[in-house]
Amino acid sequence: MGSPVGQLKLVARDDGLAAVLWENDDPNRVKLGELSRRVDHPLLLQAETELTEYFNGKRTAFSVPLDLVGTDFQKKVWGALQGIPFGETQTYADLAKIIGSPKASRAVGAAIGKNPVSIITPCHRAIGSDGSLTGFAGGLDAKRFLLALEGYRFLI
Repeated sequence: MGSPVGQLKLVARDDGLAAVLWENDDPNRVKLGELSRRVDHPLLLQAETELTEYFNGKRTAFSVPLDLVGTDFQKKVWGALQGIPFGETQTYADLAKIIGSPKASRAVGAAIGKNPVSIITPCHRAIGSDGSLTGFAGGLDAKRFLLALEGYRFLI
């Protein structure tokens, strides 16, 4: 689908949305296996509608079911990302504390880097301890755009 942050590839399984991938995504970032093209899949249509509403300022939360594949630790981190309110941010260290692993901020960052459903699981809301925008699969310009879209006020 086209979006203000470039082409996004939506991937669904029978039980939920499996991935939102960036135009220039690293093909090894999210392992999906064999894919087939089916543009009429109801979950893909729902995800596209919800993302369009989000980009148009008409949606602050997503309801499309997700089917995420990852380790227990990754799923815990992705769940913590889901808890960051629209327009707000949390640091990797904050997220590490939330999941009960206060010394694991680097591991949290690695798990965030493997987030298969960018935007919907809002990894753009995770920032460095000093408030800086750090690594993002879609690029820092996209991260800045998404945060600005949500009304985030940059200090710098």
